[in-house]
Amino acid sequence: MNNFSTLGLSDLLTKSLKEMGIETPSEIQAKAIPVLIKNQNHFIGLAQTGTGKTAAFGLPLIDLIDINDRHTQAIVLAPTRELGQQIAVQFQNFSKYLPEIKVLAVYGGAPISNQIRALKDKPQIIIATPGRMIDLLNRKALNISKIRYVVLDEADEMLNMGFKEDLDEILKHTPEEKLTWLFSATMPKEIRRIVKTYMHDPVEIAVNSGTSTNKDIEHQYAVVKISDKTEAIKRIMDVTPKMKGIIFCRTKRDTTALSDELKAAGYHVDALNGDLSQAQRDRVMRQFKAHALQMIVATDVAARGIDVDNLTHVIHHALPDDITYYTHRSGRTGRAGNKGISIAFISSRDQRRLRDIERALDAAFTKIEIPSSKDIASKRIAQWAEVLAKAEIDKSVNLDLLQSALDTLESFSKEELISKLVSNEIASLKLDKSNRDLNEKEGSRGKRRDDGPDRGGDRRGSSRDRRERRGEGKSESTGRRERRSDSTEKPEGRRDYSRPKEWMMLNIGKQDAIRKKDLVEFIAGEAKIDRRDIGDIVLKNDRSYFEIEKRQIDRVSKSLRNFPLDDRKLEVSQSTPSGK
Repeated sequence: MNNFSTLGLSDLLTKSLKEMGIETPSEIQAKAIPVLIKNQNHFIGLAQTGTGKTAAFGLPLIDLIDINDRHTQAIVLAPTRELGQQIAVQFQNFSKYLPEIKVLAVYGGAPISNQIRALKDKPQIIIATPGRMIDLLNRKALNISKIRYVVLDEADEMLNMGFKEDLDEILKHTPEEKLTWLFSATMPKEIRRIVKTYMHDPVEIAVNSGTSTNKDIEHQYAVVKISDKTEAIKRIMDVTPKMKGIIFCRTKRDTTALSDELKAAGYHVDALNGDLSQAQRDRVMRQFKAHALQMIVATDVAARGIDVDNLTHVIHHALPDDITYYTHRSGRTGRAGNKGISIAFISSRDQRRLRDIERALDAAFTKIEIPSSKDIASKRIAQWAEVLAKAEIDKSVNLDLLQSALDTLESFSKEELISKLVSNEIASLKLDKSNRDLNEKEGSRGKRRDDGPDRGGDRRGSSRDRRERRGEGKSESTGRRERRSDSTEKPEGRRDYSRPKEWMMLNIGKQDAIRKKDLVEFIAGEAKIDRRDIGDIVLKNDRSYFEIEKRQIDRVSKSLRNFPLDDRKLEVSQSTPSGK
């Protein structure tokens, strides 16, 4: 199969694809489409990011829609609003010659009233994030009791983000006779549970499922102290002025801090994380696609919605804990036959974990050296001189201006003029004047003080960061239920439970769209305490309770009291939840 016309799709769809320049199906598309177009089976597709999953389920889904039936026939659930928006755009492009098909994306961060009005146009395909879908169902603005298809895209990521109960609730509103298509990069046991509960005898197709990476990606690593990572990124960007890509950080706070520091140094970057409003996220993506930004600094979850071709680099500010996340990250480059580079910054203690990734993905990692300031200056001046030599003289330059410049500079020799020009160009690069060597020797343990603010290479921070990554972004539903609404949840990191703790209460709760993970991050961040000082958490509708080590009570009280909320002040007090 070397073209879409052999897969069973309609002529109108293949016509759209040709106009989009898409002629040859990817492996997952070639294997999935013939199965799905038969409209007979539940389906499981296992494939990594960047393999063309959206077209694999989108094309047959559009072809199977009854254009004479103006009711919702299919829902596609995606983990993030950016991914949902991207799917909707692709569906609209695919169905260019099928104007009868209406597609609507609904997601948190946008006024629900507008989306409810749009539902009255009776779209046959709805693409939704789980939280917003729950909102619409609770408001009875949407009826999915007669749909024919449910697509779960990035199913593993939806579970990582805490949407397990939401998915169960949504699927309970759907008819038993529907067909469920599940697409995922990995197949954890919770997804197997969904398969067993909602899918009967599914066809399963796996394409490079977590066992290998794109062969068009060159995997590199550099051993750098945590405290030198920002300077290392600057130097790599300096020596590769045409690079365009994504820098991945573990936490929202890391993306903001790194982005702010790079912007202050004159680099064209911006952060993308769950704390941004939809308008802010859209602005960042518009600038990135328009090449106004060279790099985006993002968390794993926020980057799910990024679908930009021709990215040259992916930089891992810290290695992810889950190997599949490394594959998701690096898969953002090296697409559509282009070559890409994935660079992992590791500390000396991360080398064993890097080797584990290398073995698991069957990918050879090449060690690189962070260039010195002298190296950067040498390369950039050579590039600058070459461009200058090839530049054509503008004959329209005002002769009086030219003569004025000649009069001013006539006393200098050619060598002196070139020296001045080179000095000015070097000064514009704002290089590290110390010319420090940022490369650590492999096998060295490094100094403890370098395991500070960024715990990307610190084993103590891995559990905390993993949970923060999975809880990225604000809840999309003000009424979303917690997994166990009145139960407790242990926050991130290991804690010494032998230390005495007391309960405290805040006047914010589920109605404020806050989750337990968000609360841990907020308290620890504002009070500047270790997350491990926070114990169990109980969320109520209008308030929340949390355990805190006694020694931190005064610090937390002073830091949080009267913190400005949207329309009120935050109140904090010592209080114990009922039943405790």
